Amino acid sequence: MNEQSKKTRGPVIAGVLCILSAALGMLGILNYSLGIFGAAGSGFGKGDIPPFVPSIIFDTPIPALAVAFAALAGSIFVFLRKKWNWALIGAIAAACSFILTGIPAVILLLSGKDEFTG
Repeated sequence: MNEQSKKTRGPVIAGVLCILSAALGMLGILNYSLGIFGAAGSGFGKGDIPPFVPSIIFDTPIPALAVAFAALAGSIFVFLRKKWNWALIGAIAAACSFILTGIPAVILLLSGKDEFTG
């Protein structure tokens, strides 16, 4: 079978979801730390965490940024389709950063494992 014919869009979509998850996680960190997206008590003020975001990582912004950057790094491996283990770590970090886009990224990445080298 031709190498090009067995490539699907699943890993590419997973990579986009990892990037989106990292970006939204970083925005959440900024909102939690600085309160730049609204007044306190409005649902978007300082310290307000949406219910679908894992709140434990926002208590410490530096490790939360590290998780978001790990999701970005994992997305690079996803787009290159190399080092599946590192891509999976990035997708799991994406799920920790923003769960609504991270979980589908993990599922799509698991389904496309055979498309990776290394």
